[in-house]
Amino acid sequence: MPPVPAADDRSLLVEQLDLRSDCSRCTGLCCVGLHLVRSADFAIDKPAGTPCPNLRDDFGCRIHAGLRESGFPGCVAYDCLGAGQRVTAAVRSAHDGATWRDDPVAALDAFAALPVVTQIHELLWYLAEVLSLPAAAPVHDDARRALDRTVPLAGLAPADLRALDVGAVRRDVGPLVDRASALVRDAARPDAGSGSTRRRATAGARRRLRPGADLVGADLRGLDLSGTDLRGALLLGADLRGSRLDAVDLLGADLRGADARGADLSRALFLTPAQAGAVRRDEHTALPAALRP
Repeated sequence: MPPVPAADDRSLLVEQLDLRSDCSRCTGLCCVGLHLVRSADFAIDKPAGTPCPNLRDDFGCRIHAGLRESGFPGCVAYDCLGAGQRVTAAVRSAHDGATWRDDPVAALDAFAALPVVTQIHELLWYLAEVLSLPAAAPVHDDARRALDRTVPLAGLAPADLRALDVGAVRRDVGPLVDRASALVRDAARPDAGSGSTRRRATAGARRRLRPGADLVGADLRGLDLSGTDLRGALLLGADLRGSRLDAVDLLGADLRGADARGADLSRALFLTPAQAGAVRRDEHTALPAALRP
C-alpha cells in the first residue's frame, strides 16, 4: 500500500488510495448493476443488471450534462469512491480483458464486486479522515494499522470479493471511527465563551439533534451545531443555510435536498462525495478540502 502521508494531508492519501471516482476508467457499472426506483431521485424504474437506457456504447451517459433536469438527481449524488474503476480493472484482469458486456461470468463478478469494493473504499475514506484529525491523535496508530489491514481487501480478485465478509471489516474499522468522532466532537462543542456569530441551538432543538433523528425539513438556519452527533439522521430537505457544522458527525446521514447554501461544512465529520452531491449548494458553501474540485 502507499505510505501514509502526514496527518494533515488527507487529500494526498485519498489520491494514493484511488478513492476518487473516474468514470473514464469504468464500464458504467453503476448504470447497470444498481436497482433504480422511479422517485424524486430517478425518472425510471430499472432492475439491477439491466443497462440504463441512457448508457452509451462507450459506457458514457447520454444525458450527463443534464441529469438533474432529466429527473436523475440520484445519479448526480451517487459516488462509488473509485470502486467502479477498481472493479473494472479487476474483472478485465480476471476475464482476459472482458467487460460485463462481453461475458456473463464477467458481468456476474462485476456487479457482485461493485457494492463490496464501494463499502471497502468508504471505510478507507473514513480512515483517511481520522488520520487527518489532530484531535483524534490518540487513535492514529490504531487507524494506521486498520488502514494496512483494509487496503489489500479492495484489491482482491472478484471471486474473493464475493466471499468477503464486509460486515467483519466494518466491525474492525467502526470502533476506531467512533472513538475519533467522540474525541473531535468533545473538543469542538461551543461553550459560553465562544465567539461564534451564529445562534446556538435552543435546549429543545438540542434534544432533537441526535443520531438517527428525524429532521426532515427542519429549520436549522444560522445555527452553530458544532460537536453534534447526527449520524444516520434524516436531514432530507432540512434548511442548513448559514449554519456552522464544525465536528458535526454526518456519517450515514441522509442529506438529500438539504439546503446548504452558505453553510460551513468544511470541518464536518465523515462527509462523503455522495452526501455533498445530494445537498443544494452555492458559491458560499464551504466543503472539506478533500471534497473540493
